[in-house]
Amino acid sequence: MAKKAFELLKQTFQEWNDDKVPRLAAALAYYIAFSIAPLLVLTIALAGFILREQFVRDEVLALVSNTVGSAASELIGGLIDSLRQPSSGIISTVLGLGALLFGAVNAFDQLKGALNTVWDVPDEEIPSGARGFILSKVVSFGMILMIGLLLLISLVLSTALSALDTYTTSLVPGSEIILRGINFVLSYGLIVVLFAMIYRFLPDLTLKWRDVWIGAVITALLFTIGKSALGLYLGTTSTASAYGAAGSFVLILLWIYYSAQIILFGAEFTQVYARQYGSLRSEESTGELTTKPQIPAAEATRQVIRW
Repeated sequence: MAKKAFELLKQTFQEWNDDKVPRLAAALAYYIAFSIAPLLVLTIALAGFILREQFVRDEVLALVSNTVGSAASELIGGLIDSLRQPSSGIISTVLGLGALLFGAVNAFDQLKGALNTVWDVPDEEIPSGARGFILSKVVSFGMILMIGLLLLISLVLSTALSALDTYTTSLVPGSEIILRGINFVLSYGLIVVLFAMIYRFLPDLTLKWRDVWIGAVITALLFTIGKSALGLYLGTTSTASAYGAAGSFVLILLWIYYSAQIILFGAEFTQVYARQYGSLRSEESTGELTTKPQIPAAEATRQVIRW
C-alpha cells in the first residue's frame, strides 16, 4: 500500500513537471484575477435569493480578510459594490449584466483549458465552433450556480451551528469544541463536493465519479491546509507594502496563483489515479503506472490561452 502511494505521488509530480503546471497556474491566476469580482457578484446574488445579500457579502469578505488580509478584502469589496451599482436605461443594464456574466464564466473557461492540458485532451475531442462556445458557457454557468448553492448551504449551516452554540454553551460544557469540529467537517465536505464537480464536469472527457472522489478529497485537504498556510505567509510578508497601492491586488494574485497550483496538482493526481486504478486504466496495464502522451509545453500554454 505504501509503495503504491509513493508511486502515485512520484508519477503525479512527474506529470506536474511535464505539464509545466506552475506556468499553467500563472496563466490561470491572471485570468481569474480579473474575473473574481464578477464571479463573486453572481455568487452572492444567487445565495441572496435565500439569505440577505448584504449578509452573504459580509461573510464572503470576512473569509477573504481572514485568508489574504483586510486590505485585499476592502479592494474586493469595492469592486463588488461598483459592479452592483444599477445602470441607467434598459440597454445599459442588459449590457452590464452580459459583461458581468461573461467575466464570471471566463474564469471557469480558463480552468477548463488548464484541466484539458492536465488530461491531455486532444484538440479533436474539444467541442469547437458555436456549439463548443455555447456548451462551454453553459457548463461554466452551471459551476457558478453550484458554487452559489454550496455557499448558501455553508452559510446556513454555519449560522445554524452558531445559534446552537450560543444556546448550548451554558447548558453543555465543551459543546463549543464539538460544534466547531462539526462545522469543520461539514465545510470540508462541501469543498470536496466542489472539487469533485470541477474534476468531473469541466474537462472535455468522460470520467466516472469513482475516478474523481479520491482526488477531490486530497485536493480539499491540501487546499484547507494551504489556505491557512498562505494566509499566514501573506499576512507576515511585506509584499503588499513593496508594491504600494497595487499591493492588495498582488496579494490576491499570489493567493489565486498558489491555490491554482493546488487545484491543478489535485487534477494531476486524479488523472494518474484514473489511468492506473480507475475507469481509464489500460487493458494492457501490467501493474506499472501508465503515463499519458505528452504535449509540448508551448502547446500546453496555448490551450489555456485559447480558452
